[in-house]
Amino acid sequence: MTKLKSPSSKGAADNELIATIEEQSAELRVLRNEVAEWRKKYEKGELRDIAFTNSEKEVQPIYTPLDAAETSAEALGMPGFYPYTRGVHPTGYRGRLWTMRQFAGFGSARDTNERYKFLLAQGQTGLSVAFDFPTLMGYDSDHPRSEGEVGKCGVAISSLADMETLFDGIPLDQVSTSMTINGPAVILYCFYIAAAEKQGVDSTKLRGTIQNDILKEYMAQHAWVYPIEPALRLIVDCFEWSAEHVPKWNTISISGYHIREAGATAAQELAFTLADGFTYVERGIARGLDVDTFAPRLSFFWDIHNDFFEEIAKLRAARRIWARHMKDRYGAKDPRSLMMRFHSQTAGVTLTAQQPMNNVVRVAYQAMAAALGGTQSLHTNSMDETLALPTEESVQVALRTQQILAYETGVPNVIDP
Repeated sequence: MTKLKSPSSKGAADNELIATIEEQSAELRVLRNEVAEWRKKYEKGELRDIAFTNSEKEVQPIYTPLDAAETSAEALGMPGFYPYTRGVHPTGYRGRLWTMRQFAGFGSARDTNERYKFLLAQGQTGLSVAFDFPTLMGYDSDHPRSEGEVGKCGVAISSLADMETLFDGIPLDQVSTSMTINGPAVILYCFYIAAAEKQGVDSTKLRGTIQNDILKEYMAQHAWVYPIEPALRLIVDCFEWSAEHVPKWNTISISGYHIREAGATAAQELAFTLADGFTYVERGIARGLDVDTFAPRLSFFWDIHNDFFEEIAKLRAARRIWARHMKDRYGAKDPRSLMMRFHSQTAGVTLTAQQPMNNVVRVAYQAMAAALGGTQSLHTNSMDETLALPTEESVQVALRTQQILAYETGVPNVIDP
């Protein structure tokens, strides 16, 4: 039975609260004076040039609790709860580590199948398919326009038989697969489902992602096949069909990566990618779909650059903006519709051909930013990717970078540190 406080005990509690507030106010006054004194003494003459983030936001030389005084508890919240600033899972990486998903594909389906088996044997926990440029553009390998490009920057897939070879000996009910394909995405998606059926795997058991993000192709990568309206219709068709037949599959990976690689700042990457995502949601609703039938399977893909703290802040802001808009603008009710789940890749554009071993260091810091930002899966670039397709040694180092981050640094031990 709850014991009621007497009026006198309530008064004592009020007095205690008032005393606490007054004490905190006094501490803040002291801190303001200390900051003012610091600025007066050190800000001029002894500091390096004014510093800016990648998005040209000025960085102050010092921050204190005064800078966080207006941050509301609602804006931050707890991990796994709206607005998901601190992550989409209540237990963070204490519950489950991110998926280590190395992007790979080159030459023939058989060549790439061997690389996948090598990576899985080294401890990779998910697959990610890089297709060659003819496949990205919807051309068979024997088409005249494919000459000179077959298997160069990804694996050549021209048929269902190629897809079956690509995953030969890899049980598709036990591994999740991401496929970076956009213009002809629906065709490659069908190939994958049919290859799984040949293995005896029902489509309801398949886990993975098809990138299927055509809007960023018109902006950045420029590998489109159809005009905008037919392409958008195919994407919504994919939302509608997959919700019933492949319920564990992410039907789109809304990608800021290629926008960033084409020269955008972190803020521009965030803005354009969210705008693309909202467009896909609006197209689904216009089709007559209930937002909660397809929004839980929308996912995102971010580029993780060198500006360590800005990249972490970008990922946290992205989750909060997405959650708020899905709830307030589009009326989503299912918590899964409000959660922004995403894959991250370290920034290819930051790698240098000169002194390529330095790329290992760049990638390690970028990977740590992705983890502190709460990514669900991660690809770490190989040191030699500016020179050629990664060797086995370099791709192993890239994977080991993730494993050292996960098992030796302590970074995953605290949820949203």
